[in-house]
Amino acid sequence: MPTFEVNPLKLDRVLRWSLEEDVGRADVSSWVVPPDVEVRAELTVKDGGVASGSRVAARAFEILGCRVEVAVEDGDEVEPGDVVLTVEGRARDVLAAERTALNFFMRMSGIATATREVVRRVRKVNPEVRVAATRKVHPITGFLEKKAVADGGGDPHRFGLDDAVLIKDNHLAVVGSVREAVKRAREIVGFTKSIGVEVETPEDAVEAAEAGADHVLLDNMTPDRVRKAVKMVRDVDPDVILEASGGITPSNVEEYASTGVDVISMGWLTHSAPALDASLRFEDR
Repeated sequence: MPTFEVNPLKLDRVLRWSLEEDVGRADVSSWVVPPDVEVRAELTVKDGGVASGSRVAARAFEILGCRVEVAVEDGDEVEPGDVVLTVEGRARDVLAAERTALNFFMRMSGIATATREVVRRVRKVNPEVRVAATRKVHPITGFLEKKAVADGGGDPHRFGLDDAVLIKDNHLAVVGSVREAVKRAREIVGFTKSIGVEVETPEDAVEAAEAGADHVLLDNMTPDRVRKAVKMVRDVDPDVILEASGGITPSNVEEYASTGVDVISMGWLTHSAPALDASLRFEDR
């Protein structure tokens, strides 16, 4: 599955914005703590799952001058009570970064955990199918949610509109036909970008394949209609990548895995996966 490293410059910008938003004018609660007191703390998980964002959390502390040792890497499985990282520094600095660090780690780990479970279930049905995210992510921090999907064994899919061409229903409403839209896309973007078409019927899927699409997204179809579309398209072009999307959740994903598609994309992974609970505890002084 695709893996990637987060751009450290982008990560620092996001973390600094997040810390600034949380701290505001000052962390007034921490004024009760003497300014030069040093502490040591552990970030531990309360639930079992897949860790993601351990170094994102670490960087939140580091930006405020703390020293961090990471014990669990992204993609590692964790059990309740496992220590993800230890942090040392001024108490006020640790406290100022605590919630930002936990929010990113918990959110990302929840997505990674959900993705791993879905991948495990899908692979029992079809070892070749990919589980992918969608662009249903939060603005600004969506790249970290995509990373979490990859940490769980999924495919991040498109990060933005510049990654690939995906002709959707609203594009077709303007252009008029699948064939014309694919033709225009091929002329404009050249050979370096793949061209996909989102369709809602098996017949439109065939038209997209005949028009030369590299990738056909079967949107909001039942498993039976997806299965029909797969057979019809394979007869036209066996090399077209076929993706099922729309309304797919952990409760029905195995049905879609049995249809013969190459990819199953799920907005659920990033908009509905529950967070993995975690906490930060200071050592007794």
